Amino acid sequence: MQTFIVTERENGLSLEKYVRKVLSIAPLSFIYRLFRKKDVKVNGHWEDRKYVVSASDEIAIYITDEQFEEFKKNKSYSPNDALKELIIYEDNQIILVNKPRGVLVQKDGKETGKSLDQMVVEYLMSQDINFLTEENAFMPGPAHRLDRNTSGIVAFGKTHDALQQLFTLFKERDAIGKHYVALVKGRVEKNGTIEAPLLKDSESNTVKVTSVSKGAKNAKTIYKVIETIDEYSLLDLTIVTGRTHQIRVHLAYIGHPVIGDSKYGDFKENVYFEKEFGFKNQFLHASEMHFGHLSEPLEHLSSRMFTAPMPEEFKTLIIKLKEKKINDHQ
Repeated sequence: MQTFIVTERENGLSLEKYVRKVLSIAPLSFIYRLFRKKDVKVNGHWEDRKYVVSASDEIAIYITDEQFEEFKKNKSYSPNDALKELIIYEDNQIILVNKPRGVLVQKDGKETGKSLDQMVVEYLMSQDINFLTEENAFMPGPAHRLDRNTSGIVAFGKTHDALQQLFTLFKERDAIGKHYVALVKGRVEKNGTIEAPLLKDSESNTVKVTSVSKGAKNAKTIYKVIETIDEYSLLDLTIVTGRTHQIRVHLAYIGHPVIGDSKYGDFKENVYFEKEFGFKNQFLHASEMHFGHLSEPLEHLSSRMFTAPMPEEFKTLIIKLKEKKINDHQ
């Protein structure tokens, strides 16, 4: 028999999810057999797999030491505080991180190198060497994603309750908001809204504008002009819906593609920016996250706003564009 004590971070997990995380590489059939044979107890009583665990509950799983060693999590983490300089805000419930361009939020199984979620776990281990233990069934995770080449603010839940609340906020979108900054081709003269349904092709990982009758999902993007620089515009963008590649596809759809976007952008413009300014990246940054009225455990974040500074290369490019505009008109 193996026994575990539920931590505050694991509060609210279903018993099935708790067992599946403790025995993370066990076949699902093995997990279900444990419940069928009533080999899982909570505080000395048999419980259904849908039972919701609470902090301080004692979980007993009737398996041998050999089975536990076979099915427990194979950890490949080591304490590392490299994330520290990227943290925008942290408390005992969440971490807000300014993700660098080129870093995946989570690996898709084919990638090498560290992903942002790995960096978060290793950072938390650097703050508490016992953070990741055999008894801990909850792994901190991101509540949403950014594309690899989009930089900016990403929210992670440090507890199960916080992560679930963040998931709900991003799904319902009535008490959370995100703003992006993008440099686009062309002069955008006034603020506007883009409402164009989007359809994702999973095989090619591309998205296109088409009709709802063809399977597309409604998508809405609001944009405001921050400033125009010669024949380019810096925009503040808010996505009312959260579709894959939404901002990039919508801006390309209205004839103002994101500078440096290799998938939906203007190839000639991208080549120009690389040759003229040495800039070959996608100029899209998740700059702001704000919260409305929240309940526990995130009540303390109600009405708060957090900002992620733009990468230095973006700031430098804007300066170079302005300097070039002045020189060209002298």
